[in-house]
Amino acid sequence: MKQNLKNVMIAVGLVCTALTGQAQTSKAHSAQIVSNSLMKQSTLPFNAPDFSKIKGNDYLPAIRTAIDEQRAEIKKITDNKQKPTFTNTILAYERSGKNLERISNIFYALVSADKTPEIEKAQGTIVPLMTDFENEIKFNQKFFQRVKYVYDHEYTKLTGEDKKLLEVVYKSFTHAGALLPKEKMARMQEINKELATLQQEFGDMLPKAGNEATVWVNDIKELSGLSEADIAQCKKDAESRGGKAPYCIVITNTTQQPILASLDNRNLRERVYNASIHRTDGTGAYNTFPIIVKIARLRAEKAQLMGYKNYASYSLENTMAKNTDNVYAFLRQMIEAYQPKSEAQTKAIEEYMNKQVNKLTGEQVNASNSSTYQPVNSSTSLQPYDRFYYSAKMKKDQYSFSDDDVKPYFNLDSVLVNGIFYAAHRVYGLSFRERKDIPTYNKDMKVFDVLDADGKQLALFYCDYFRRPTKRGGAWMSAFLKQSSDRNQKPLIYNVCNFAKAPEGQPTLLTWDETQTMFHEFGHALHGMLSNCKYNTLSGTAVSRDFVEMPSQFNESFASIPEVFNHYARHYKTNEPMPDTLREKMLGSLNFLSAYSLGENLAATCLDMAWHCLSPSEVPTAQEAPEFEKKVLLEIGLLNNQIPPRYSTSYFNHIWGGGYAAGYYSYLWSEVLAVNIADYFAEHGALTRKVGDDFRQKILSRGNTRDLMTIFSDFTGLKAPNTKALLKARGM
Repeated sequence: MKQNLKNVMIAVGLVCTALTGQAQTSKAHSAQIVSNSLMKQSTLPFNAPDFSKIKGNDYLPAIRTAIDEQRAEIKKITDNKQKPTFTNTILAYERSGKNLERISNIFYALVSADKTPEIEKAQGTIVPLMTDFENEIKFNQKFFQRVKYVYDHEYTKLTGEDKKLLEVVYKSFTHAGALLPKEKMARMQEINKELATLQQEFGDMLPKAGNEATVWVNDIKELSGLSEADIAQCKKDAESRGGKAPYCIVITNTTQQPILASLDNRNLRERVYNASIHRTDGTGAYNTFPIIVKIARLRAEKAQLMGYKNYASYSLENTMAKNTDNVYAFLRQMIEAYQPKSEAQTKAIEEYMNKQVNKLTGEQVNASNSSTYQPVNSSTSLQPYDRFYYSAKMKKDQYSFSDDDVKPYFNLDSVLVNGIFYAAHRVYGLSFRERKDIPTYNKDMKVFDVLDADGKQLALFYCDYFRRPTKRGGAWMSAFLKQSSDRNQKPLIYNVCNFAKAPEGQPTLLTWDETQTMFHEFGHALHGMLSNCKYNTLSGTAVSRDFVEMPSQFNESFASIPEVFNHYARHYKTNEPMPDTLREKMLGSLNFLSAYSLGENLAATCLDMAWHCLSPSEVPTAQEAPEFEKKVLLEIGLLNNQIPPRYSTSYFNHIWGGGYAAGYYSYLWSEVLAVNIADYFAEHGALTRKVGDDFRQKILSRGNTRDLMTIFSDFTGLKAPNTKALLKARGM
């Protein structure tokens, strides 16, 4: 009896100690939350994040607290004793989790654009935390039964955005696996956790591999062919990356590297190209294949659990394309038109190369610039690292201009203000006013008020254009907060790019491709800014992947409209517009050797589809993955040494780290929509407010509130997209 009493007293003591510890921990946590700027209402306009106060260690405790808040909100819904209705279930869910969405949006913006060691460390805990909470919601059967009851009893009675919101919420649960039997549901949750971890590992590895792949250059002579500005950038990049050599060439996210068009030194071109294609294939310090095959198997298993043949079929269900048959029919149509063009263009480049080589005798090369030029010899075929170089020379000979001739006319600031903003003003009546009082996460960023034609504020627009080691490659748009009239929330939209910043005091000059990238990303931004939806879930860019790229690709068309072009394409020193002859040469050359860009996109798209059309047992091993890539491209007719995939499997971030698994076809699919819309604008007045307002009202403002094919047809008058228009636009 005494012994038992002793045990009880010990247990009580332990409980008291534990409770005291928990109380102290809770008290410390509460104090931390009180001082956490992320948990306080922002005093900035439109609840803009105050980056002057946010600290790296704020995110984890803020997200934990915000998860607890939404968990309590959902419990309130499930504990409601009243019959489930749209208002007490769907609308209550729509209005829950505001803090969690706001904070996580800010955090994930930095994960992509400014991943400091502190952010990366926090990500390691936050990603599984968020995945667990998503599983908790989507597999909460008590909650789902309420959602299902509303869907079964009210769907046919609702109209407009209410009906669409109910449909989207219900399908988000069923697509996640809410109707699965218990054992399959448990496995689905495990898969989701594993996938989240693997995708984070892939996302963490890719920028590190890109930095590791940097090509170091000791002798400035090796950089022959580059402009003074490009050489200065190589020097600046070397200094910012530790100075292992006086100069370096930074590897961009795509397979081909733009700098190859200018480098005279063939050995250096080969080094740069090899650094690109081998960055993550295991031949160096990094190997993503073990991660990739695990992701592919888990996705295939996930699809099978849901009753689909493969992940592509599962993923395509809620897109415009609907199924893999439609995607492949679309791709084969493109491939059929592309193949003869690509063969002819490759032959033309090779013939041109041989002529160039034959102009120089060995003695002349040795006597002049053998240390820098090093051309191919007549017995060597054109290599992929030669293609951009000789294509650029061929283009210069044919059109009598080079990219360096036009860069002085593409000052980034002018492209933004006098091009992008000017076109948006002409077409949609928008005005932009820079603000200096909105803090940003990087000093190089700018923020603008976006004003409607009547002077009312529509949005805030953030620009983050310059590359840095903490930013992942590529260009993108997203939002700190989306538009919602129900939440009385204005959109806070940002664009991110990776342009090389000019030295202090000098303007940043862009290539034509970079100029189009700015117009492209701003098209996404307009989709977010001009949203006029009631519900946050449906607003802005919340559309299927094969539609979301349409506004951005369409917005590229404004870059070359003469009135817009002449307004921004002005020499950075004289402010003189680009001479007519130079402009005509440049614009006339846009489809020069156009098969390349289509071919690299088709190859990447087919790789994506092939990986995601496999069953779990068909997924190759990490060692077999490179051969699987070759086999796929060979079978579909796209194995071409001269035109490699835009992204090879091992560094294809869109599908392994991003949201485009079985969806990379969307870029081509939506380009068809964009060309159809651009044709409509050209026919009815490209810069007229009437057409612009119609496009804004019927498409840009709609978000995901209506069937996407319906809104496309309502605007264009087409019953279906016209794919031939794309081939014509690409010179095919």
